[in-house]
Amino acid sequence: MPFTLLVKAPSQNPDAGALGVIAGNRTLPLLLAREARRAGIGRLVGVAFEGETDPAFAELVDDIEWIRVGQLSKLIQAFKTRGVTRCVMVGQIAPRNLFDLRPDLRAMALLLRLKEKNAHTLFGGIAEELAREGITLVEATPWLQPALPGKGFRLGPPLSSRQQADVAFAHRIALEISRLDIGQIVVVKDGAVLAVEGFEGTDACLARGGELAGKDGGAVAVKVAKPDHDMRFDIPCIGARTLETCARAGVAVLAFEAGRSLLLEQETCERLAKAHRISLATLD
Repeated sequence: MPFTLLVKAPSQNPDAGALGVIAGNRTLPLLLAREARRAGIGRLVGVAFEGETDPAFAELVDDIEWIRVGQLSKLIQAFKTRGVTRCVMVGQIAPRNLFDLRPDLRAMALLLRLKEKNAHTLFGGIAEELAREGITLVEATPWLQPALPGKGFRLGPPLSSRQQADVAFAHRIALEISRLDIGQIVVVKDGAVLAVEGFEGTDACLARGGELAGKDGGAVAVKVAKPDHDMRFDIPCIGARTLETCARAGVAVLAFEAGRSLLLEQETCERLAKAHRISLATLD
């Protein structure tokens, strides 16, 4: 179907009280702040990370605390001293920073308790620490409905029959690797798996898969969330930077799950998909 800007209101009606925002990098924290204001949130309190969070985020909240990755006690105190009892977590933290952090004592104790150290166990542990202090980590999706494309969404050219077959194949593989907590994206071509996302992240996986597809390009990528995905702290995202990576790598198709993946900078993505003939579509 042709592209139309999604402008529907949030599916829930959050109250107008204070909302804490744990803000990672890129544009999602900025979008969340704007949409929360539009939905009637009266007070936004941000916790931002040095070297990660866009400084423009500070202009969109009423109060902000800048911390280093790993300063868990300071994060919690930032909300407690400002009377925040619920918060959201949006935006990414560069994977290298999760392993290059200088944890405070509370974060160190959390890390020592974890048998497995991945995004879900780490951020799930942070959610538990917040809850012990009376702060509930909630999903940000009620305020992000305008950026969650539904079924039948597509930008760029229609998929060929070969591309449709590759999407179905990549979808099966992607669901399995996400179930195993390996990654969320798979790149394929002509029924062969070229790249599976690991620690390097989405953009690097796309670049690697596109390189392996050869000079003719034509790679197909599928991004998913695992069946029991915790959307409180890890919402799959696609944005202009993702499309630019696809263009450089020769990835011709990027498919994602309807209602479970955010599409940021939608108008820019529409322009990039058209200019580079990239098909961006939700999975059937």
